[in-house]
Amino acid sequence: KDAINTTIINFNNEKMQITWAARELFPNANVTFFYTFDEGKHKVWKPCAIYLLDQNFNSGCLFKTEGPTLAISIRNSTGSEELFSKKLKSDFYIKPNRPENVTFFWKDDTVAVSCNKPEKAVRCLRLELQYKSKFDKEWQSRTSKCCRVGEQGFDPRKCYSFRVRLRRLVPYCNVVNYSSDWEAETFWMNGTLLDSCDDDVTSQSNTIIVLSCSLAVLLMMLILLILLCKWQRVHMSVMPAIPDPKYLFADLFNDHNGNFQEWLDKTDDVVLQTKLEYEEPESITEAESRQEDGKKSDKQGPLEKIFTFSGAAENNDGKAAQIACLIPASNTTTSFADFHILMNDDMYVTL
Repeated sequence: KDAINTTIINFNNEKMQITWAARELFPNANVTFFYTFDEGKHKVWKPCAIYLLDQNFNSGCLFKTEGPTLAISIRNSTGSEELFSKKLKSDFYIKPNRPENVTFFWKDDTVAVSCNKPEKAVRCLRLELQYKSKFDKEWQSRTSKCCRVGEQGFDPRKCYSFRVRLRRLVPYCNVVNYSSDWEAETFWMNGTLLDSCDDDVTSQSNTIIVLSCSLAVLLMMLILLILLCKWQRVHMSVMPAIPDPKYLFADLFNDHNGNFQEWLDKTDDVVLQTKLEYEEPESITEAESRQEDGKKSDKQGPLEKIFTFSGAAENNDGKAAQIACLIPASNTTTSFADFHILMNDDMYVTL
C-alpha cells in the first residue's frame, strides 16, 4: 500500500490537490477518497467532494486546506476496504501563487525587480528573475530573497524578455521543489516597456526603409538636376538664342519709337564723324579694309557699324548714299560692296 505513488500539492496553503495513477493502480475499478486534518484517535473522515477524472475514473481529489497535518485514505468503490493511507505535513507541499504587483526599476545598465510580500512564510520564498535578449537561446536566471532581485550589465541597444516567479525553499520549507507559475512575460529596451521584442526589429526595419527611400529621392533629384543642366547646354549649342534687335538699337526704339528715318537723321553726324576718324589711306587694299571693318564692328557694337561703298558712292555725300541704299526704288538694283541685290516694293532692310 505504501508503494502507491501520489502527487500532493498545497496551493498557497489554501487548497489541497492529491492525484494518483488510476488506470495503472486500479485498472477497470473505481476508488473513493477520504481525508482528515484531525489528530488523535477520534478522527472524522471527510469524503472527497470534488473528484478529478481520468477517462471517467476517479484519479484525484481537490479540497480545502484546513491545517498543517493531513491524513488521506484511498478505498474501494463502496468505501468498506482501505487500499492506501498516508499521513503528511501539508506545509511541506506548498506551491506559492504568482508574484503580485511586479515592478521594474531601471538605472543605466541595472534593473531591479520587486513584488508584494506574501502574508505568510516570506522567509521560505525566493524571487527568481529570468531574462534573455533576442540574441540568446536560453534564459539567464537570478534568485534573491523575497521580494526584490537585481541584475546589471544590460545592453541599452538590445530588447530583453523578463519573467519572474516565487520559489519555495527545499528542504527547509518544502520536501518538493515547488515554484509558482511565471508572471506574465514583459519586454523592455533601455528602460522602456514594449509590446514585444518584434517591435524593436520592426522599428529598425522601418528606419532602414525610410532612410533608403530618402536617399533614393535625393539621388533622383541630383540626377534630374544634372540632366537639366546638360539639356540646357545642349539646347544652347543646337539652338542659340537670337538677340532681340530692340536691345541692340535701344536708342532707335526708346528715343525715336522705331522711326528709322528720324533715327538715321540724328545719327548721321555721328556716322560721318566715325568714318572720318577711322578712314584709312587710299593705299590700303580693299581686302584689308574689309578685315579692319569686321574687327571694328565686333568691338564697337551695332551703332558703330559703317556701310562701305565702292567707287563713286564713297566720294558723294554720305547721307544721300545711305538714303539711296536703305530706301531703294521699285525694281532697282542696290549694291553693297561687291554684291548686287534686286529690290522691290515688298522688301525692306534689316540691320
